[in-house]
Amino acid sequence: MAVDRAVDDVSRENHAPPVTVTVVYHSVHGHTQVLAEHLAGGARLVPGAQVHLVEIRAEDVVAGRWHDAEVLALLERSDAIVFGCPTLMGSVSAVFKAFMEAAFTPFVTQAWKDKLAGAFTMSASQSGDKLTVLEQLAVFGAQLGMQWIGVGDMPGNNWSGGSRDDVNRLGSWLGLMSQSNADQGPEDAGSRGDLITAERYGERIARLAQRWVNAVPYETSRMTEHEARALSASLRETDVAPAALTSA
Repeated sequence: MAVDRAVDDVSRENHAPPVTVTVVYHSVHGHTQVLAEHLAGGARLVPGAQVHLVEIRAEDVVAGRWHDAEVLALLERSDAIVFGCPTLMGSVSAVFKAFMEAAFTPFVTQAWKDKLAGAFTMSASQSGDKLTVLEQLAVFGAQLGMQWIGVGDMPGNNWSGGSRDDVNRLGSWLGLMSQSNADQGPEDAGSRGDLITAERYGERIARLAQRWVNAVPYETSRMTEHEARALSASLRETDVAPAALTSA
């Protein structure tokens, strides 16, 4: 079980009711892992959120079958699960598909029914047909009876004053999309806007989990198109760490 144990099982010490959010992902070259880490970081901003980061590894797939009983047990006790993988040849990665097929038991037992769910994906191309991956993951969640949470941010980089560092710069709502150049390593994964969007998405999912599980009051954050553009512009002009700029 590949879990970031140094940061897992951390509950913010303010007596907030706990919720468990698990980010489960596969990464080939490390780019998708960076996105997963930022999403988990955003979820950790929410009081009471216990966040787990779990990597689905190729070595856990034997003869085409993935199995890790400890990971499946963690997912069964999670309140929200966020799925992530790279987009490869217009589809989910083979390793992550093996994980999805291993979810047959929670499918037939409805063990994940009414858990919250979301998804993210990464590709080298600007499009890369990433939407097909998010659709695959959304159908996967629906078959398991889960409640889907999309990205709640207005689109960025869609006007003359926009930038690749804008929030939600690829204009995706079914789930989070990011793009990394094929000739650069994970240290250059995504863009600043992509990583901030990941953090905002993780925080959104964790806050909605608190509302869904513990009836914690939730105030919907809304922005006009002008306000969204102003936010993206402010991010380009400041050196403040992205996590400090997130909002529900």
